[in-house]
Amino acid sequence: MSGRAWDSGAAAVAKASAPALLGWLRARESEMVSLLLGLARAESPSDDPAAQTDVHARIAAELVQLGHRVHAPETPTGGRHLISVPVQRPRGARAQLLVGHLDTVWPVGTLDRMPATVGDGVVRGPGVYDMKAGIVQGLFALRALRQFGLEPPAVPVVLVVCDEEVGSRDGARHVLRLARRAVRAFVLEPSFGPAGALKTRRKSVGRFQLVVHGRAAHAGIEPERGISAIQELSRQIQALFELNDPERGVTVNVGTIDGGLRANVVAPEARATVEARVPTDADGARIEAAILGLQPELPGVRLEVAGGFGRPALEATPRNARLWERAAAHAAALGLDLDQAAVGGASDGNTTSAYTATLDGLGAVGDGAHAAHEQVVAAAMAERAALLTLLLMDPVEEP
Repeated sequence: MSGRAWDSGAAAVAKASAPALLGWLRARESEMVSLLLGLARAESPSDDPAAQTDVHARIAAELVQLGHRVHAPETPTGGRHLISVPVQRPRGARAQLLVGHLDTVWPVGTLDRMPATVGDGVVRGPGVYDMKAGIVQGLFALRALRQFGLEPPAVPVVLVVCDEEVGSRDGARHVLRLARRAVRAFVLEPSFGPAGALKTRRKSVGRFQLVVHGRAAHAGIEPERGISAIQELSRQIQALFELNDPERGVTVNVGTIDGGLRANVVAPEARATVEARVPTDADGARIEAAILGLQPELPGVRLEVAGGFGRPALEATPRNARLWERAAAHAAALGLDLDQAAVGGASDGNTTSAYTATLDGLGAVGDGAHAAHEQVVAAAMAERAALLTLLLMDPVEEP
């Protein structure tokens, strides 16, 4: 690490101790909750770009007030991502990423049966946990930097995509482009479990489609002239399930099947969709080769297999492990117990981890992602914002 980077870290400690940061942020808990409720009431499903306009504008306005210049690249479907950088920043300064998403899984109208409310220290509503509270915490971490006159050793660049819940189909290109230039990435996805563990490992997710082509025939008069695509598919399904390896954390699931014409016809075609999740990219390469290499068992059958793994696995690389160690140290300074976890779901952190040091799960502490009881612990928002502030001020590793 450079001497200049260490000097910046020392200056941060001198200007704002961990308890001072936490105290200032705790005094703003009601402001954080108010902003979160406003974002949650601006419904923003992934498949409705027009509905996302309000929440996009609210986040952009907050960033502009913080002295950021906001860029809003458009997707082919009309949605808009959000990228912001401080207007005042040193020429040639390196960047660190704050990564989030503004889209949710909830359709417009969900508020009618699942209103955004706060009570007993808990914020409830569609998208509060996954992941609008994380965005609020990121914004207040930036507020804290400004309040205490702190200058991070790398410029905070904010990236909020609008299609993460459907795989960042367009957002991935921005995630990849910015991650390649960043010294590290902090992902504001919700934490894991009631204790709010950070996510230091995520599985890679693969999607595959199988189509079996057989030959139709009358099932009662001349079944021998047919070749059952369903019979062949049943054999392929068994081969697919045999790829499961619970001890390694490898899961292969045949999620849907379809095929045939009617009960008295030997099925000429059958289809299946398959999802695979693996903890490492090496496992992904092995499972992908096995699935794409499936061969028909019945004579005369033709088998088509397509698909593959999208986002890479977020693995416990040495640089990711060092970032986790810094987070644990900062949490201790804040008086917090912090743990790490491996999870099955993927995020944009899977992509950033392939290019730069990444720490995921820095968002809300709560429960109910994609569920009717979605909720956030209000008091934890200030704690996680303070942790993020300290991480932004951490010295950066030399490339």
